[in-house]
Amino acid sequence: MTAPVGIRRLGAVVIGLVLAGLVAVLILPFLMPAETVREAVKAEIHAVTGLNPVLRGGASVSLFPTGRVLFDYLSLDDSRTGDSALTAEHVVARLRFFPFLIGRIEIADISLVRPTIAIAFNADRSSNWSSHIETLARSLQPEPGRTPSFSEIRIEDGTVVLRDETNRIVETLSHVEFALAWPSISRSFAGTGSFSWHGERIAAGMIFTDFVAALKGDRSGLKVRAAGTPFKFAFDGYISHRPTLKLEGTVAADATSLRETLRWAGQQPPSGEGFGRFALKAQANVVATTIGFSNVHLELDDNIGEGVLTLDGRRALQGTLAAEGLDLTPYVSSIRLLTGGEHGWDGDPIAAKGLEGFDIDLRLSAARVTLASAKLGRTAVAATLHGGHFTVAIGESEAFGGLIKGTVAMASAKAATDLKAQLQFSNVDLEHCLGELFGVRTLEGKGNLSFAVESSGGSIYGLTKGLNGTATLSGHKGAIVGFNIEQLLRRIQRSPLSAGRELRVGKTAYDTLSVKLNIVDGTANVEEVRMESPVVGLGLSGSASIPARELDLRGTASLLSTGANAGAGAVPTFELPFTVQGPWNDPLTLPDPQIRMERSGAAAPLLDAVRGSEAVRSVIERLTGAPPGKPAPAPAPAAPALAGTSAPAEAVPPTPAAPPAPDATPAPVAQ
Repeated sequence: MTAPVGIRRLGAVVIGLVLAGLVAVLILPFLMPAETVREAVKAEIHAVTGLNPVLRGGASVSLFPTGRVLFDYLSLDDSRTGDSALTAEHVVARLRFFPFLIGRIEIADISLVRPTIAIAFNADRSSNWSSHIETLARSLQPEPGRTPSFSEIRIEDGTVVLRDETNRIVETLSHVEFALAWPSISRSFAGTGSFSWHGERIAAGMIFTDFVAALKGDRSGLKVRAAGTPFKFAFDGYISHRPTLKLEGTVAADATSLRETLRWAGQQPPSGEGFGRFALKAQANVVATTIGFSNVHLELDDNIGEGVLTLDGRRALQGTLAAEGLDLTPYVSSIRLLTGGEHGWDGDPIAAKGLEGFDIDLRLSAARVTLASAKLGRTAVAATLHGGHFTVAIGESEAFGGLIKGTVAMASAKAATDLKAQLQFSNVDLEHCLGELFGVRTLEGKGNLSFAVESSGGSIYGLTKGLNGTATLSGHKGAIVGFNIEQLLRRIQRSPLSAGRELRVGKTAYDTLSVKLNIVDGTANVEEVRMESPVVGLGLSGSASIPARELDLRGTASLLSTGANAGAGAVPTFELPFTVQGPWNDPLTLPDPQIRMERSGAAAPLLDAVRGSEAVRSVIERLTGAPPGKPAPAPAPAAPALAGTSAPAEAVPPTPAAPPAPDATPAPVAQ
């Protein structure tokens, strides 16, 4: 069955049109000269943007599979300096098909292939794009009856170079893939795409609600989003830059690891641990280079704080934050006072990198603070960092059952760290406080501790070697842990030669304890150590090596009267000199051997006899601490020589017939 004549004629017309179109597609690129196409595209770009790009090289026209014009080179120069603000290896203008068939050039969109965009900010915050932006703003002004022919520019495999001439900073964004939607029907502008920075791929987007107003510097709505592995960032607010840059709106940022984000951004993170999970939400207000954050909600390493912050420039931070609880342990992990076994000061170099280029003035308050194993209560501190000088001023901190106030200042030098500290501990638990700070756990009770010291060294051990200053301690209603002085004195009073080693247990209670030290080059010289209780008194002199953590002390322990003369001004009933030597955490306390021998009825004749011997006298002087060359007491009357010996009689001590019982009167000497 044959088709109707009308249908056959319609089919012939359609086939003819298709053939004509194919002929046009094949022939038109050859009929339209390249120069004509180049000038038409330039005129179209100028009509839409107002810019005058330079198109060099040949132009090729292709209508299959879509109509497009390819240029080999494009440049856009800064009219003031002549430097290139934009160059592109290729420019591809996609043409509208039907206008092109009738010989009219209309651009649908433009693609810049491998462009390099240079953006330089001058000292007055103007840029090499300022004149281009002003021109673009004038060209995009809405005019009745005029609609831009194209509303999209694409950037393919581009490079953006950002240069801050004032701060001498240069940053490069590579592999930029972006689509810029120009205003056509609406007033908004949108840009979406991605780029690589410091080896990470970042997806980004921005929207101006009034693009012409934004270009002119007037107020416009702005939304910015950026997301990648290192961080996420969002801003929703308003922008203007006439007469100066202003931003206001809500900002949110977070990072899985702030430490890695800082390192990725080219910043040296602080030493130690911490600076992990980070999140910030705040109301931002930007004026020029100053960024103010209000209603701040800040999270860092599970610490949550709220308050206000101000970032002045790139590296000056100040503000006030309050938190319910703070764990500062990770941030001081690089500073260890003691080695793992708490037997010596840490000798590793003090790490203070990553802080040299920052200025910080931060006030913190918290209901509770964790610092390593120390648990602090309500705390208010101010931390400042300027020019490498770091200072922490403690307004008040509830710690160790009492209060702490004072300042600690550190300054980093090339090979050392300078330290200055002035701290007052009021009504603290001495055992807990001294144990946490210095590893000394031999004092119990409540008391006050203050010290003002300064030093310089490359490690904690180095700081102790150069330490100078003063320290005072006063305690009340406590005890000295490790031995019982009262029991020791009473036992020696009854039995002077009895052993006391087994008495290095228990405690010695005291009513008051007073300590004053003068520290010179790491040696703490005792100006006063006095302990008083109803039954025991104690005084000390000597010194302590802070670097070696060793004691070299001499003192006198006294039993006090407990009768009618008890209390203030009680008369000592027995006094015993002693020495304290050895490490801080386990010193050796030795009663004076000469006093014990003199008080022993059994040993007194022996002591008198051996005092005449030069060798034995030297041993006694070393034991008792008597200065060399001091005349010894007159020897006791000479005793006859023992039978069967050739020793002179005066050098032989009298020999008892039988060992006497302790404190018993010696038996007659055998003749």
